[in-house]
Amino acid sequence: MLGMVLKTPRHPLVAEALPDPEPGPGELRLRIRACGVCRTDLHIADGELEPRRAGVIPGHEIVGVVDAIGPGVTGVTLGERRGAPWLGGACGTCRYCREGRENLCDAPEFTGWTRDGGYAEAVVARADFTFPLPEGLSDVDAAPLLCAGLIGFRAWRMACEGGGVQRLGLYGFGAAAHLLAQLAIHEGQAVYAFTRHGDEPAQRLARELGCVWAGPSEARPPDELDAAILFAPVGDLVPLALAAVRKGGSVVCGGIHMSDIPRFAYDLLWGERRLVSVANLTRQDAIDYLPRAVADGVRAHVTAYPLAEANAALDDLRAGRVVGAAVLTP
Repeated sequence: MLGMVLKTPRHPLVAEALPDPEPGPGELRLRIRACGVCRTDLHIADGELEPRRAGVIPGHEIVGVVDAIGPGVTGVTLGERRGAPWLGGACGTCRYCREGRENLCDAPEFTGWTRDGGYAEAVVARADFTFPLPEGLSDVDAAPLLCAGLIGFRAWRMACEGGGVQRLGLYGFGAAAHLLAQLAIHEGQAVYAFTRHGDEPAQRLARELGCVWAGPSEARPPDELDAAILFAPVGDLVPLALAAVRKGGSVVCGGIHMSDIPRFAYDLLWGERRLVSVANLTRQDAIDYLPRAVADGVRAHVTAYPLAEANAALDDLRAGRVVGAAVLTP
């Protein structure tokens, strides 16, 4: 199989001809049909997340067809279409797993970071951390939902805890935000899209999707927000979001990595505003989100790249040239 291997952070991925991986006990192999290009992949490739495995194949928004099943796997059939997300395994025994919070597991596995991921023609995954994908989504449309969609959904539910969210701000209008905006608008919320200064393509997409306002991140929105979610990994946005949110509102940081948050006046946090983070995802998130996304008509705005052009896709994401989501197709 062809695999795009990260030999050294901050260097291009290397295309290698590799033997097909064989599933072990409790595992299955997916013949990959599509794999989304996530900003987390970029953090790994750029060394902003410390390497966890030498020579790893990145990618964790994987859509594939089961073509091999390891010993002990039940409830899975050859030829079935399944997805493999960022969380590739959890211990099941630590405090967080016992509490039903496997996203905070003390000994987790991550697809494309601690184990090989989807920038390849095939991947081996723990069977119990894959799930069937609903009909009504093409392979390319489904891939971004497996992290950008799931993280956005988890962040949105956290932002809406306690109710009362009618005006929602999304900072960084990329893969996660453009998917979440569709769901939030379908649920009756007014969405305000914040982009890089001068990013007219992203602002245009936001308006086309039904956002009531789109502008640069440093701008003050025309209305006070009930909640805001930060997808851009820029710590400087935290004080701006807090300033835009009403008393009692929430600011949720949705990324796995962010630049340092600058000092800010306590007045921005006062008034029972909440500043919280979202970490990873759970299998239950996928069970809850995917049927809802299909029912709400959520569709990814996708730029597709051949697998061999994974470096070009990462370069475009790094430079802000991707509008919506990028997806690799073997």
